[in-house]
Amino acid sequence: MPAAARAPHFVRSFERGLAVIRAFDADHPELTLSEVARRCEVTRAAARRFLLTLVDLGYVNSDGRMFRLTPRVLELGYSYLSGFTLPRIAEPHLEQLVDHVGESSSLCVLDGDDIVYVARVPAHRIMTATITLGTRFPAHVTSVGRAILAQLPDEEIEARLSRVELRPLTARTIVSAQQLRAELHRVRRQGYALVDQELEEGLRSVAAPVRDRDGEVVAAVNIPVHAGRNSAASVRRELLPQLLTTVARIEADLRMSTGRARAASPGSGRHR
Repeated sequence: MPAAARAPHFVRSFERGLAVIRAFDADHPELTLSEVARRCEVTRAAARRFLLTLVDLGYVNSDGRMFRLTPRVLELGYSYLSGFTLPRIAEPHLEQLVDHVGESSSLCVLDGDDIVYVARVPAHRIMTATITLGTRFPAHVTSVGRAILAQLPDEEIEARLSRVELRPLTARTIVSAQQLRAELHRVRRQGYALVDQELEEGLRSVAAPVRDRDGEVVAAVNIPVHAGRNSAASVRRELLPQLLTTVARIEADLRMSTGRARAASPGSGRHR
C-alpha cells in the first residue's frame, strides 16, 4: 500500500510482520534470514526481529539457519473459516457432485485479484496438482475467477483490467485486455465460465457463480478435468448441468441459512 494512501491508524510494523508470514509458500517452505529480508524488502535486523517474535509465538521454528512456518499458522485461517458458513453449507453438495461426476470440485472466493480455495472435495484419483484450502491463483486465468469477475460492474472490471498483469502461463492464456474483457462479458451472458488450458496445460475447468440471498455473487464452484479425458463440448454437455444443479442447491441452502440468521437477529421485527 502506498504511504500516501495509509490511514492515520495504519501500523506499518504489523504490515511487515504479516509480510514475513506470507514470504513462505509452496515454492519457499524454508527461508534463511537474508531471503526473508529480501522477499519482504526489509533490513536483516528487522527481519530477524520479526522472525524471532514469530518463533516466540509458535508460528515459526528454526534450526538456527533455516526458518519455516509451523502448523499453528493454520489457526489464523481457521478463525476465518470457522465463522464463514458458506464452505460448511457447500461441502455436502460438493461431495454429492464429486460422487456423480467422478471429478474434483471446489468452492472459491475472490480476494483482491486472486481466488482462494475455501472448500474442496477431491476425486479418488491421483492428481497432478496439489490444491489445498487457502491455495491462491490469479482470478483472471481461472474459471472460478472469471465466473465471479464477470458479475462485477463494468467500471470495476475496467479498474481490474488496468492493474492486473496479463502474462502467459501457457500458450493459450489470454494476454489481451480487450480479449479478456470480451470473455468476461460472454461469461456474464451465459452464466458460467470455461477456461481451456490457460492456467495449466492439459487442464480444463468449468465454473459457475454462487449468489447469496440478495443476489450478490459471493463465490464460485468449479469442476476441473484433464483435457485428454474431456473435450470442451463434453464438459458443457455432461458436467455443466450437474454443476449448475449443485450451485442452485447451495444457493437454496444459503438463502435458508441467511434467512434464519436474520430472523433470529435483534431488531429483525419478530415479536415474542
